[in-house]
Amino acid sequence: MKKDVVVKPVGADERAAWEPLWNGYLAFYKTSVPPATSDVTWSRFHDPAEPMRLLGAYVDGKLTGIVHFIFHRSTWAPSDYCYLQDLFVDDSARGLGLGRALIEAVYAEAKAAGANRVYWLTHETNTQARILYDKVAEHLGFIQYRKML
Repeated sequence: MKKDVVVKPVGADERAAWEPLWNGYLAFYKTSVPPATSDVTWSRFHDPAEPMRLLGAYVDGKLTGIVHFIFHRSTWAPSDYCYLQDLFVDDSARGLGLGRALIEAVYAEAKAAGANRVYWLTHETNTQARILYDKVAEHLGFIQYRKML
């Protein structure tokens, strides 16, 4: 049976549906953030002055996947870049093409906004997701360095 899949912005009244997916994403990466950080993040998604965005993948009307992305300036181009920061699909919806649909939706949003590129990071051990990523984008071999302050 074919599932009805729709990708669209997640409404301000849908936090209860978003939060388990957000927590699932954090759990996948074995991390957490304070509730106050999730509160600020949620409010940023729905503030038109913020460069941060949220799209959801809905299967038969139920939110089952999310993608967070941020527009920012670059020293390498006059147009903005789009950083796809977080992508998560609930286990119950894996294999339905939601990851690809969410990435393609970010591409469309970035193009409409005049962004020059979309990019993201993933952990090298995220092998299942990397199979998809290798099909929809190019891995350029960069390594991330980080210092928490």
